[in-house]
Amino acid sequence: MAVPSTNPHPQYHSPAAPAQLTPTNDQEIVEIQPSTAEDASVLQDPQLDNAAITTEQTRVSATEVYSVFSPRRKKFIVLTASTAAFFSPLSSNIYLPALNILARDLSVSDSQINLTVTTYLIFQALSPLVIAGFSDNAGRRPAYIVCFGLYVSANLGLALQHSYPALMVLRCLQSAGSSGTVALCQGVVSDVATSAERGTYVAYASVSTILGPTLSPVIGGLLSQYLGWQAIFWFLVVFAVPVFLLLLVFFPETARSVVGNGSIPPKGLNRSLVDYIREKKERRAHRQEGTTASDGCEPPSRAAILAKFPNPLRTLVVFKDKGTALLMLYIGLLLAVHYIILAAIPTEYEQIYRLDQIRIALVYLPYGFGSALSAFTTGRLVNWNYRRHAKRLDFPMVLNKQVDLSNFPIERARIEIALPLLYFGSALIVVYGWLLNSQVHLAGPLVLLFFIGWSVFAIYQVTSILVIDIYPEKPATATAANNLVRCLFSAGATAVVIPMLERLGRGWTYTLTSLLFVALSPMLFVLMRYGPGWRRQKKVQKGEKGQHPVPN
Repeated sequence: MAVPSTNPHPQYHSPAAPAQLTPTNDQEIVEIQPSTAEDASVLQDPQLDNAAITTEQTRVSATEVYSVFSPRRKKFIVLTASTAAFFSPLSSNIYLPALNILARDLSVSDSQINLTVTTYLIFQALSPLVIAGFSDNAGRRPAYIVCFGLYVSANLGLALQHSYPALMVLRCLQSAGSSGTVALCQGVVSDVATSAERGTYVAYASVSTILGPTLSPVIGGLLSQYLGWQAIFWFLVVFAVPVFLLLLVFFPETARSVVGNGSIPPKGLNRSLVDYIREKKERRAHRQEGTTASDGCEPPSRAAILAKFPNPLRTLVVFKDKGTALLMLYIGLLLAVHYIILAAIPTEYEQIYRLDQIRIALVYLPYGFGSALSAFTTGRLVNWNYRRHAKRLDFPMVLNKQVDLSNFPIERARIEIALPLLYFGSALIVVYGWLLNSQVHLAGPLVLLFFIGWSVFAIYQVTSILVIDIYPEKPATATAANNLVRCLFSAGATAVVIPMLERLGRGWTYTLTSLLFVALSPMLFVLMRYGPGWRRQKKVQKGEKGQHPVPN
């Protein structure tokens, strides 16, 4: 029974008053009331009629919190997942300084040794398509066990091998093991964090993605120069094993398809060693007291979960969603710009400033430090803008409860942060290119690299959060699809940057790159304008499909 109200429709709020949460038996229902003409235009759907809009309500679960994990536990979970994801960019870039040494030791050409980089990128794009679907069905912990088991084994083989075919095969296995951890990390964030707090947790999750490409060339250069290329792979083994043990012992299962909000007791591989010991102690205590331990809600059937064998093609279904596809294309372009800047550093700084390999590796540090700073500033901005729009629209913000975003302009709340950074970063890239062209003092480009790194990764964080916001059904799968686009765009950018520099020169190469980035930014305005309507339309279609099942 609903709480009594003077309103003739007690489950809804009067437009004259700010929206408050009115409890009912099952759910709290809040209708967004536009307070200004601008708000009304935000909520207007160009593809749905007004009746459909006025009947759309935002629902918040009144009986169940979004996640039973405490804020402190959430930070531990996300930071652990971020540490695990660090191995993907680390393994990709730590290997690059050793290419020349490997080619000489294995008696192969430079083009042959570069094929090991190409095959690594191919597996980096494809492997998450399998592991993400597997983790959404079977859980995050089994997926981590598969990834790290494969990764540690591949690195052991790489450290001990002495042939080119073995190097090629084992690098593919190394990529397959490490690349899935990025999609898993984003899936974990979506498991434990609501849209209102997601900015902070995605910032934690992004630290590894930011620092990996920056620190790994420095580490790889030092190890290969002073200890030999085998030391690179021994280093990865020594670093990976403790993280693997941390996951096995302490990391809880978070997949909502397996443990819900964390309240369903996990079983088998989904249960950490700490969970197993705690459960064993509880059962012993209940036996001594003569009572029966409660198992809580029954978890999904393991046979049913594991029967859904991961199909990589299912990930491609993500691109049928217009808003998600549009956003991923722009993220791919963003990462292409990122790799155009980074891939050209060795060639350009050796030619202009006559730097050796170790000093060239150090050039990446300003970019990395700027990127790391963005991890701690952007999350706060994203959460602030979400709260600003929620307050403006009298939208409910309930601690640790995920609200239905069907009538909330989440695209606008996120993209408003990204757009100023986009234009600021684009201007800096133009200036950076002409400074290199003028061969100014080394300090000039390094300072600009810091601010470019800050702006590029701030945009990347915001857009990555939005991917999860607009495709919350299977966050790891959406991240895997995003990873596929990123890798394809990045591989293309890496292939064309040197020919562009040779034909156009430094100034015009970076100018054209920046202009292309700006010229395609209206994609984000389209998403901001039509995205809410596309999401509501998808929700209506899913509802109709559920009401009218297809007969056998």
